[in-house]
Amino acid sequence: MDSPWLLASLPFALGVVMFGLGLALTVDDFRLVGRHPKAVVVALACQVLLLPAVCFGLVLAFRLPAELAVGMMLLSASPGGPTANLYSHLFGGHVALNVTLTAVNSVLVVVTMPIVVNLSAGYFLAGDADVGLPFGKVVQVFAIVLVPVAVGMLVRARAPHLAQWLNKPVRVLSVVVLVVVIAAVVYGVRNDLAGYFVAVGLAVLVFNVVSMLIGYGVPRLTGVEHRAAVAAGFEIGIHNTAFAITVALSPGLLNSAEMAIPGTAYGIVMFFTAAAFGWVITRRRAQVRGARTPVEPA
Repeated sequence: MDSPWLLASLPFALGVVMFGLGLALTVDDFRLVGRHPKAVVVALACQVLLLPAVCFGLVLAFRLPAELAVGMMLLSASPGGPTANLYSHLFGGHVALNVTLTAVNSVLVVVTMPIVVNLSAGYFLAGDADVGLPFGKVVQVFAIVLVPVAVGMLVRARAPHLAQWLNKPVRVLSVVVLVVVIAAVVYGVRNDLAGYFVAVGLAVLVFNVVSMLIGYGVPRLTGVEHRAAVAAGFEIGIHNTAFAITVALSPGLLNSAEMAIPGTAYGIVMFFTAAAFGWVITRRRAQVRGARTPVEPA
């Protein structure tokens, strides 16, 4: 990336996205954990433990170059995105649970993401001692992730009318931020773009589909009801790619355009696969209900 002004603006851009998330959260969203403990614990276990393990296996299976491998692991450690709430609403998921999972994940990521990134960087980039997220950089992540969320929540609590007025324009701005960041990454690696996407595209697609299947299937196998499982499926399958790309690109963090490629590809793919996933589970649910409905005798 050769645009200093763009690199300098990345933390601010992510701050806008996280502030918008904060505007949609209340303290009660965290209390919801106690009302749906099983669904929350299972979903978080999938997100924090299972997903990075699956991603690591895929990275090895596809034999990705080192920088792309670390970028994939960074993506796996990123929290769910606010877009998951929209898809959950459209396809009958438990939206309140989505909000709770996003809230908790956005707090946990300050701890879990550096662990995943440092372990993967140590494995794939063992000869590069400068790559990783030591304590000083973790503090920076904390500042650009949790502080805007806390400010957004404070605005909603103290000035609900202002929060309601800001909600739509900040959401629109968040989408614009994601589009601009993705476009900047594509432009920055334009000379090697085809090679990068050939190398990582299939891995990203498989990881995206597997993430949604894990997010829905594991909760169902553990007895979580359908609507909560749908919410978990979208929450785990739709990552906050703006977060992953920003951490990858920021000079104070990983400072690598190559590591941002998986997040860029995922940010494009997930909108289509999430819609297909929602259609499939909705249709399957309708078929199951139809099969259970007794037929009236003629």
